[in-house]
Amino acid sequence: MTTVPMISSVAGGVLVASPSTSLREQVLHSFSDRQCPVQEASGGAEALVKLESGDCQLLYLDRRLPDLDTEELIHIIKRRFPGIQVVVVDSDGGSGPLAENEFRSPEQLATSSTPSEQPLPGMVGESPAMRRVYKLARLVAPRTTSVLILGASGTGKELVARGIHQLSPRASKPFVAVNCAAIPETLLESELFGFVRGAFTGAVQAHAGRIHAANGGTLFLDEIGEMPPGMQAKLLRFLEQKEIQRLGGTESARVDVRVIAASNADLGRKAERQQFREDLYYRLSVFPIYLPALADRPADIGPLAEHFADSLEAAMHSRCPRLSATVLRMLEQHSWKGNVRELRHVIERAAILADGASVILPEHLYFSDSAEALREGVSRSA
Repeated sequence: MTTVPMISSVAGGVLVASPSTSLREQVLHSFSDRQCPVQEASGGAEALVKLESGDCQLLYLDRRLPDLDTEELIHIIKRRFPGIQVVVVDSDGGSGPLAENEFRSPEQLATSSTPSEQPLPGMVGESPAMRRVYKLARLVAPRTTSVLILGASGTGKELVARGIHQLSPRASKPFVAVNCAAIPETLLESELFGFVRGAFTGAVQAHAGRIHAANGGTLFLDEIGEMPPGMQAKLLRFLEQKEIQRLGGTESARVDVRVIAASNADLGRKAERQQFREDLYYRLSVFPIYLPALADRPADIGPLAEHFADSLEAAMHSRCPRLSATVLRMLEQHSWKGNVRELRHVIERAAILADGASVILPEHLYFSDSAEALREGVSRSA
Protein backbone atom coordinates (compact mmCIF):
# COMPACT_ATOMS: atom_id res chain seq x y z
CA MET A 1 0.00 0.00 0.00
CA THR A 2 1.20 3.51 -0.79
CA THR A 3 2.54 5.48 2.17
CA VAL A 4 1.63 9.14 1.91
CA PRO A 5 4.39 11.31 3.44
CA MET A 6 2.94 13.80 5.87
CA ILE A 7 3.95 17.45 5.82
CA SER A 8 4.30 18.96 9.28
CA SER A 9 2.84 22.37 8.44
CA VAL A 10 0.32 23.24 5.74
CA ALA A 11 -0.81 26.87 5.58
CA GLY A 12 -3.53 26.33 2.97
CA GLY A 13 -5.46 23.62 1.20
CA VAL A 14 -4.29 20.27 -0.11
CA LEU A 15 -4.84 18.79 -3.56
CA VAL A 16 -4.24 15.17 -4.51
CA ALA A 17 -4.01 14.35 -8.23
CA SER A 18 -4.12 10.64 -9.04
CA PRO A 19 -6.21 8.18 -11.07
CA SER A 20 -6.01 5.88 -8.03
CA THR A 21 -9.13 6.10 -5.86
CA SER A 22 -7.34 4.38 -2.96
CA LEU A 23 -4.48 6.91 -2.99
CA ARG A 24 -6.90 9.84 -3.01
CA GLU A 25 -8.85 8.30 -0.14
CA GLN A 26 -5.63 7.80 1.83
CA VAL A 27 -4.73 11.47 1.48
CA LEU A 28 -8.26 12.46 2.55
CA HIS A 29 -8.00 10.20 5.59
CA SER A 30 -4.52 11.48 6.47
CA PHE A 31 -5.77 15.06 6.70
CA SER A 32 -9.18 14.28 8.21
CA ASP A 33 -8.13 15.50 11.68
CA ARG A 34 -6.38 18.63 10.43
CA GLN A 35 -7.96 21.98 9.70
CA CYS A 36 -7.22 22.18 5.98
CA PRO A 37 -9.49 21.39 3.01
CA VAL A 38 -8.50 18.56 0.66
CA GLN A 39 -9.48 18.52 -3.02
CA GLU A 40 -9.21 15.64 -5.48
CA ALA A 41 -8.30 15.44 -9.16
CA SER A 42 -8.15 12.30 -11.28
CA GLY A 43 -5.62 13.70 -13.76
CA GLY A 44 -3.14 16.46 -14.52
CA ALA A 45 -5.44 18.72 -16.53
CA GLU A 46 -8.08 18.68 -13.79
CA ALA A 47 -5.36 19.44 -11.23
CA LEU A 48 -4.26 22.54 -13.15
CA VAL A 49 -7.83 23.83 -13.24
CA LYS A 50 -8.20 23.38 -9.46
CA LEU A 51 -4.85 25.01 -8.76
CA GLU A 52 -6.17 28.19 -10.39
CA SER A 53 -8.47 28.70 -7.39
CA GLY A 54 -5.43 29.78 -5.33
CA ASP A 55 -6.51 27.79 -2.26
CA CYS A 56 -3.90 25.04 -2.56
CA GLN A 57 -0.50 25.11 -0.83
CA LEU A 58 0.35 21.40 -1.01
CA LEU A 59 -0.03 19.06 -4.00
CA TYR A 60 0.27 15.28 -3.88
CA LEU A 61 1.00 14.29 -7.48
CA ASP A 62 0.90 10.74 -8.79
CA ARG A 63 3.78 9.78 -11.08
CA ARG A 64 1.33 7.85 -13.22
CA LEU A 65 -1.18 10.34 -14.59
CA PRO A 66 -3.62 9.29 -17.33
CA ASP A 67 -3.42 12.48 -19.38
CA LEU A 68 -0.21 14.48 -18.83
CA ASP A 69 3.46 13.66 -18.35
CA THR A 70 4.28 14.20 -14.66
CA GLU A 71 7.70 15.79 -15.25
CA GLU A 72 6.32 18.27 -17.74
CA LEU A 73 3.38 19.03 -15.46
CA ILE A 74 5.75 19.80 -12.59
CA HIS A 75 7.65 22.30 -14.76
CA ILE A 76 4.33 24.00 -15.58
CA ILE A 77 3.33 24.09 -11.90
CA LYS A 78 6.72 25.47 -10.82
CA ARG A 79 6.41 28.24 -13.39
CA ARG A 80 2.76 29.17 -12.83
CA PHE A 81 2.39 28.38 -9.11
CA PRO A 82 5.86 28.82 -7.55
CA GLY A 83 4.51 28.88 -3.98
CA ILE A 84 2.98 25.40 -4.07
CA GLN A 85 4.83 22.53 -2.43
CA VAL A 86 4.75 19.37 -4.55
CA VAL A 87 5.04 15.83 -3.22
CA VAL A 88 5.40 13.14 -5.86
CA VAL A 89 3.76 9.82 -4.98
CA ASP A 90 3.79 6.44 -6.70
CA SER A 91 0.34 4.90 -6.61
CA ASP A 92 2.04 1.49 -6.57
CA GLY A 93 4.08 2.17 -3.44
CA GLY A 94 6.99 4.61 -3.56
CA SER A 95 6.77 8.25 -2.63
CA GLY A 96 8.88 11.24 -1.73
CA PRO A 97 8.99 15.04 -1.69
CA LEU A 98 10.02 16.81 -4.85
CA ALA A 99 13.77 17.43 -4.93
CA GLU A 100 15.29 19.95 -7.35
CA ASN A 101 17.68 17.32 -8.71
CA GLU A 102 15.00 14.66 -9.06
CA PHE A 103 13.60 16.15 -12.25
CA ARG A 104 15.57 17.34 -15.22
CA SER A 105 15.46 20.92 -16.40
CA PRO A 106 13.85 21.70 -19.78
CA GLU A 107 17.34 21.97 -21.28
CA GLN A 108 18.31 18.55 -19.91
CA LEU A 109 15.08 17.04 -21.14
CA ALA A 110 16.03 18.07 -24.68
CA THR A 111 19.69 17.03 -24.74
CA SER A 112 19.04 13.59 -26.18
CA SER A 113 16.73 13.02 -29.10
CA THR A 114 14.23 10.21 -28.58
CA PRO A 115 11.28 9.11 -30.74
CA SER A 116 9.07 11.47 -28.70
CA GLU A 117 11.30 14.39 -29.74
CA GLN A 118 11.31 13.80 -33.49
CA PRO A 119 10.07 16.75 -35.62
CA LEU A 120 6.34 17.10 -36.04
CA PRO A 121 4.88 16.50 -39.51
CA GLY A 122 5.91 19.34 -41.81
CA MET A 123 8.45 20.83 -39.39
CA VAL A 124 12.23 21.11 -39.66
CA GLY A 125 14.81 21.69 -36.93
CA GLU A 126 16.32 19.60 -34.16
CA SER A 127 17.75 22.18 -31.77
CA PRO A 128 17.21 21.45 -28.06
CA ALA A 129 14.51 24.13 -27.88
CA MET A 130 12.57 22.59 -30.76
CA ARG A 131 13.00 19.03 -29.50
CA ARG A 132 11.29 20.18 -26.33
CA VAL A 133 8.41 21.59 -28.41
CA TYR A 134 8.08 18.30 -30.29
CA LYS A 135 8.06 16.32 -27.05
CA LEU A 136 5.36 18.47 -25.48
CA ALA A 137 3.26 18.33 -28.65
CA ARG A 138 3.55 14.54 -28.89
CA LEU A 139 2.68 14.16 -25.19
CA VAL A 140 -0.52 16.16 -25.50
CA ALA A 141 -1.56 15.03 -29.01
CA PRO A 142 -3.46 11.86 -27.95
CA ARG A 143 -5.46 13.77 -25.31
CA THR A 144 -8.44 16.10 -25.54
CA THR A 145 -6.62 18.71 -23.43
CA SER A 146 -6.80 22.32 -24.60
CA VAL A 147 -3.46 23.64 -25.86
CA LEU A 148 -2.20 27.23 -25.97
CA ILE A 149 0.72 27.82 -28.36
CA LEU A 150 2.69 30.96 -27.61
CA GLY A 151 5.41 32.58 -29.68
CA ALA A 152 6.28 35.53 -31.88
CA SER A 153 4.75 35.93 -35.34
CA GLY A 154 6.31 33.67 -37.94
CA THR A 155 7.60 31.00 -35.55
CA GLY A 156 5.29 28.28 -36.88
CA LYS A 157 2.42 28.13 -34.38
CA GLU A 158 -0.07 26.82 -36.92
CA LEU A 159 2.38 24.10 -37.99
CA VAL A 160 2.57 22.91 -34.38
CA ALA A 161 -1.23 22.93 -34.13
CA ARG A 162 -1.54 20.93 -37.36
CA GLY A 163 1.12 18.53 -36.10
CA ILE A 164 -0.81 17.92 -32.88
CA HIS A 165 -3.97 17.31 -34.90
CA GLN A 166 -2.24 14.89 -37.29
CA LEU A 167 -0.80 12.89 -34.38
CA SER A 168 -4.12 12.74 -32.55
CA PRO A 169 -7.03 10.29 -32.86
CA ARG A 170 -8.85 13.14 -34.66
CA ALA A 171 -6.43 13.13 -37.61
CA SER A 172 -9.05 11.83 -40.05
CA LYS A 173 -11.47 14.62 -39.08
CA PRO A 174 -11.32 18.31 -40.08
CA PHE A 175 -8.68 20.77 -38.98
CA VAL A 176 -10.31 24.21 -39.14
CA ALA A 177 -8.14 27.32 -38.70
CA VAL A 178 -9.57 30.73 -37.80
CA ASN A 179 -7.48 33.90 -37.61
CA CYS A 180 -9.28 35.93 -34.96
CA ALA A 181 -7.43 39.10 -35.97
CA ALA A 182 -8.41 38.85 -39.64
CA ILE A 183 -12.21 38.66 -39.25
CA PRO A 184 -14.12 41.85 -38.36
CA GLU A 185 -15.81 41.80 -34.95
CA THR A 186 -19.25 42.10 -36.55
CA LEU A 187 -18.68 38.91 -38.55
CA LEU A 188 -16.69 36.78 -36.09
CA GLU A 189 -19.69 35.40 -34.20
CA SER A 190 -21.49 34.29 -37.34
CA GLU A 191 -18.26 32.81 -38.74
CA LEU A 192 -17.63 30.76 -35.62
CA PHE A 193 -21.14 29.81 -34.52
CA GLY A 194 -23.04 30.07 -37.81
CA PHE A 195 -26.44 31.66 -38.36
CA VAL A 196 -29.97 30.76 -39.34
CA ARG A 197 -31.76 32.04 -42.40
CA GLY A 198 -33.01 35.58 -41.85
CA ALA A 199 -30.76 36.20 -38.83
CA PHE A 200 -29.64 39.47 -40.40
CA THR A 201 -29.87 41.34 -43.68
CA GLY A 202 -28.32 39.19 -46.38
CA ALA A 203 -28.67 35.88 -44.51
CA VAL A 204 -30.65 34.26 -47.31
CA GLN A 205 -29.64 30.75 -46.25
CA ALA A 206 -28.37 29.10 -43.07
CA HIS A 207 -24.64 28.79 -42.39
CA ALA A 208 -23.18 26.09 -40.12
CA GLY A 209 -20.12 28.02 -38.89
CA ARG A 210 -16.48 27.07 -38.34
CA ILE A 211 -17.02 25.31 -35.00
CA HIS A 212 -19.62 23.00 -36.51
CA ALA A 213 -17.32 22.41 -39.49
CA ALA A 214 -14.63 21.19 -37.06
CA ASN A 215 -16.98 18.67 -35.38
CA GLY A 216 -15.00 15.55 -34.48
CA GLY A 217 -11.74 17.33 -35.27
CA THR A 218 -9.71 20.34 -34.19
CA LEU A 219 -10.50 24.06 -34.15
CA PHE A 220 -7.38 26.25 -34.30
CA LEU A 221 -7.94 29.80 -33.07
CA ASP A 222 -4.97 31.86 -34.17
CA GLU A 223 -4.24 35.24 -32.56
CA ILE A 224 -6.80 34.53 -29.84
CA GLY A 225 -5.59 37.61 -27.97
CA GLU A 226 -7.28 39.78 -30.62
CA MET A 227 -10.72 38.28 -30.00
CA PRO A 228 -13.23 40.96 -28.87
CA PRO A 229 -14.42 40.76 -25.22
CA GLY A 230 -17.99 39.88 -26.17
CA MET A 231 -16.82 36.94 -28.27
CA GLN A 232 -14.49 35.80 -25.49
CA ALA A 233 -17.53 35.28 -23.23
CA LYS A 234 -19.33 33.26 -25.90
CA LEU A 235 -16.24 31.16 -26.60
CA LEU A 236 -15.87 30.44 -22.88
CA ARG A 237 -19.48 29.26 -22.72
CA PHE A 238 -18.85 26.94 -25.66
CA LEU A 239 -15.71 25.51 -24.06
CA GLU A 240 -17.60 24.82 -20.83
CA GLN A 241 -20.78 23.39 -22.33
CA LYS A 242 -19.60 22.04 -25.71
CA GLU A 243 -22.74 23.45 -27.28
CA ILE A 244 -23.27 26.03 -29.99
CA GLN A 245 -26.27 28.19 -30.83
CA ARG A 246 -26.42 29.75 -34.26
CA LEU A 247 -26.88 33.49 -34.53
CA GLY A 248 -30.61 34.19 -34.70
CA GLY A 249 -31.48 30.66 -33.63
CA THR A 250 -33.00 29.26 -30.44
CA GLU A 251 -31.80 25.65 -30.48
CA SER A 252 -28.43 24.45 -29.19
CA ALA A 253 -26.39 21.65 -30.72
CA ARG A 254 -23.64 19.63 -29.08
CA VAL A 255 -20.32 19.37 -30.91
CA ASP A 256 -17.14 17.42 -30.24
CA VAL A 257 -14.29 19.81 -30.98
CA ARG A 258 -10.78 20.05 -29.58
CA VAL A 259 -9.60 23.65 -29.32
CA ILE A 260 -6.00 24.72 -29.88
CA ALA A 261 -5.34 28.44 -29.52
CA ALA A 262 -2.30 30.53 -30.37
CA SER A 263 -1.09 34.02 -29.60
CA ASN A 264 1.97 36.18 -30.15
CA ALA A 265 1.03 38.19 -27.04
CA ASP A 266 1.56 37.40 -23.36
CA LEU A 267 -2.01 36.39 -22.56
CA GLY A 268 -1.24 35.98 -18.87
CA ARG A 269 -0.17 39.60 -18.64
CA LYS A 270 -3.13 40.72 -20.74
CA ALA A 271 -5.41 38.87 -18.34
CA GLU A 272 -3.77 40.59 -15.35
CA ARG A 273 -4.38 43.95 -17.03
CA GLN A 274 -8.00 42.95 -17.76
CA GLN A 275 -7.33 43.10 -21.50
CA PHE A 276 -8.29 39.43 -21.86
CA ARG A 277 -10.78 37.37 -19.86
CA GLU A 278 -8.93 35.66 -17.03
CA ASP A 279 -11.31 32.70 -16.90
CA LEU A 280 -10.92 32.11 -20.64
CA TYR A 281 -7.14 32.33 -20.36
CA TYR A 282 -7.12 29.62 -17.68
CA ARG A 283 -9.45 27.46 -19.76
CA LEU A 284 -7.25 27.74 -22.85
CA SER A 285 -3.86 27.46 -21.17
CA VAL A 286 -4.21 24.03 -19.56
CA PHE A 287 -1.20 22.89 -21.60
CA PRO A 288 0.96 25.78 -22.88
CA ILE A 289 3.68 25.27 -25.50
CA TYR A 290 6.16 28.09 -26.16
CA LEU A 291 7.78 28.36 -29.59
CA PRO A 292 11.24 29.98 -29.47
CA ALA A 293 12.28 32.74 -31.85
CA LEU A 294 14.44 31.64 -34.80
CA ALA A 295 17.36 33.76 -33.55
CA ASP A 296 17.34 31.70 -30.34
CA ARG A 297 17.94 28.45 -32.25
CA PRO A 298 20.64 29.25 -34.82
CA ALA A 299 21.42 25.55 -35.35
CA ASP A 300 18.07 25.22 -37.15
CA ILE A 301 18.66 28.07 -39.61
CA GLY A 302 20.83 26.11 -42.07
CA PRO A 303 18.51 23.06 -42.27
CA LEU A 304 15.48 25.33 -42.62
CA ALA A 305 17.13 27.35 -45.40
CA GLU A 306 18.03 24.16 -47.29
CA HIS A 307 14.50 22.87 -46.80
CA PHE A 308 13.01 26.04 -48.27
CA ALA A 309 15.41 25.85 -51.22
CA ASP A 310 14.33 22.24 -51.86
CA SER A 311 10.67 23.25 -51.62
CA LEU A 312 11.21 26.00 -54.21
CA GLU A 313 12.86 23.49 -56.51
CA ALA A 314 9.80 21.24 -56.35
CA ALA A 315 7.39 24.15 -56.82
CA MET A 316 9.25 25.68 -59.79
CA HIS A 317 10.04 22.31 -61.42
CA SER A 318 13.59 23.52 -61.95
CA ARG A 319 16.84 23.23 -60.04
CA CYS A 320 17.16 25.76 -57.24
CA PRO A 321 20.63 27.20 -56.58
CA ARG A 322 22.44 25.89 -53.50
CA LEU A 323 23.49 28.03 -50.55
CA SER A 324 27.16 28.95 -50.30
CA ALA A 325 28.99 28.57 -46.98
CA THR A 326 29.26 32.36 -46.69
CA VAL A 327 25.53 32.73 -47.18
CA LEU A 328 24.83 30.13 -44.50
CA ARG A 329 27.03 32.05 -42.05
CA MET A 330 25.22 35.28 -42.89
CA LEU A 331 21.86 33.60 -42.33
CA GLU A 332 22.94 32.30 -38.94
CA GLN A 333 24.10 35.76 -37.84
CA HIS A 334 20.90 37.60 -38.84
CA SER A 335 18.45 38.74 -36.12
CA TRP A 336 15.34 37.31 -37.88
CA LYS A 337 12.69 39.63 -36.52
CA GLY A 338 10.21 37.91 -38.84
CA ASN A 339 11.38 34.45 -37.71
CA VAL A 340 10.88 31.39 -39.94
CA ARG A 341 8.48 33.24 -42.24
CA GLU A 342 11.13 35.88 -42.93
CA LEU A 343 13.75 33.20 -43.64
CA ARG A 344 11.46 31.53 -46.17
CA HIS A 345 10.89 34.84 -47.97
CA VAL A 346 14.62 35.67 -47.98
CA ILE A 347 15.45 32.30 -49.58
CA GLU A 348 12.72 32.64 -52.20
CA ARG A 349 13.83 36.16 -53.10
CA ALA A 350 17.50 35.08 -53.28
CA ALA A 351 16.66 32.14 -55.55
CA ILE A 352 14.88 34.50 -57.96
CA LEU A 353 17.70 37.06 -57.90
CA ALA A 354 20.27 34.30 -58.53
CA ASP A 355 18.58 33.97 -61.95
CA GLY A 356 19.78 30.52 -63.00
CA ALA A 357 23.11 30.55 -61.12
CA SER A 358 24.11 27.34 -59.38
CA VAL A 359 24.86 29.00 -56.04
CA ILE A 360 23.16 31.70 -53.97
CA LEU A 361 25.77 34.34 -53.10
CA PRO A 362 25.80 37.12 -50.48
CA GLU A 363 24.76 39.72 -53.07
CA HIS A 364 21.48 37.84 -53.52
CA LEU A 365 20.46 38.29 -49.87
CA TYR A 366 18.39 41.23 -48.64
CA PHE A 367 17.31 41.31 -45.02
CA SER A 368 16.37 44.93 -44.47
CA ASP A 369 13.04 45.74 -42.81
CA SER A 370 13.07 48.99 -44.77
CA ALA A 371 11.01 48.86 -47.94
CA GLU A 372 13.19 51.61 -49.46
CA ALA A 373 16.42 49.69 -48.81
CA LEU A 374 14.86 46.57 -50.24
CA ARG A 375 13.82 48.41 -53.43
CA GLU A 376 17.35 49.74 -53.83
CA GLY A 377 18.84 46.28 -53.36
CA VAL A 378 16.59 44.65 -55.95
CA SER A 379 17.23 47.45 -58.45
CA ARG A 380 21.00 46.94 -58.10
CA SER A 381 20.55 43.25 -58.93
CA ALA A 382 18.50 43.99 -62.05
